[in-house]
Formats: sequence, C-alpha cells, structure tokens
Amino acid sequence: MPSSGKAKASAKDVNREIGDAALKSKTGRTWSQWRKALDADGCRKMDHKTIAAHVGKKYDLEPWWRQMVTVGYERLVGLRERYEKTDGFAANASKTIATDLGSLYKAWSDARIRRKWLGEEAVTIRTASKDKSVRLNWSDKTSRVNVNVYAKAPGRSLVTVEHGKLPNARAVTKMKALWAERLGVLKELLESRPGSRQSAASGRRGAGP
Repeated sequence: MPSSGKAKASAKDVNREIGDAALKSKTGRTWSQWRKALDADGCRKMDHKTIAAHVGKKYDLEPWWRQMVTVGYERLVGLRERYEKTDGFAANASKTIATDLGSLYKAWSDARIRRKWLGEEAVTIRTASKDKSVRLNWSDKTSRVNVNVYAKAPGRSLVTVEHGKLPNARAVTKMKALWAERLGVLKELLESRPGSRQSAASGRRGAGP
C-alpha cells in the first residue's frame, strides 16, 4: 500500500484513548511494542481488514482488542486519521437524561417530538427498534446517524450517538459541537416534562413547609 499522506498520531495521542498499561494488560504489548511487531510483519502495506485478520490469527486477540490494536497501529503509522473509520469519519456523543427509556426512544422516533429539539426537517428514519435504537438518514443526504438508548436506572436513561460517513475531521469537529448542543436541548426538554424525575425534584425543592 503506498503512503497515505495522512498525519501520524503521536504515542501520547493514542495513549489518551487506550493507555499503555491497559493495552499491555489485555494484549501483552504497549503501543510502541505493537508498532514494532506489526512493522516487522509488513502491516504498513496491508489494508485495515488484512491487518485485523493478521493480528487475530498471529497474536490470538479477541475481536474487540484486535480492532483496537489495528486502529491504534494505523494511526501511529499514518494509515488512519483520528475519527476515521473504513467508511469515512465519525463523530460520537452521549448524554444521560433523567427520563424513562420509552420517552427517550420516542423523542427520536416521533418526528413531531424530534423536530422540537433537533430542528432538522429533512432527517428521516432508516430503521428503528423500539426502546433500543434508531438509524437516521441525515439532512445532507450523505451522512448517517446511529442512535442507541439504554435504561441506566429507574427514571434515568442513556443515549449514544454516532454520526458516520462524514467527509473529514473538520466535519467531525462541527458535528460533535452540534450534537453536544442538541443533546443538551433534548435533556432540558425531557427533564422539564411533568412527571419526570428532574421536574418532580424541582417541585419538591420549591414546595413550602
């Protein structure tokens, strides 16, 4: 594979995501040791799928760590940029909200409610699984949004967002900012509803003796 021309990540950058101590405890090597080993194996000339298969076969790593080692190595040697995936770039965001799982799911699946906090008219649902996930086609007609919702505790739920098929790292920065702002609006909307834990707590604090 010819040189990609992509900027190499520093060991410090990669360590921020998965540190050497955690990596070595799970895989037997630090990032520096993985870079040397995979360089010696000729992995700079391989594509992502081939490197991952090689790491799994030769070093007997479970699938999750196989992918983490492969992606980290690609970033260290300039085969992959930060936020880059095999089908483009992806921005991630998440938010814990004091609401029940059904209400959180409906805020994504119901177009009328979704417009109140998201404000994107041209967003359409591709697939949905009740109280689990929603897959959206974004308004740019190119990128896609994968949403998962989880119950964390009674009256508390978590939403995770991956906005994929973005063109570059600049688009990731833009969408990360947008999702941080929009999820904040969603949190405010759901927690201010009558019957929510946040609303009920506010009412108790404001009650007189």
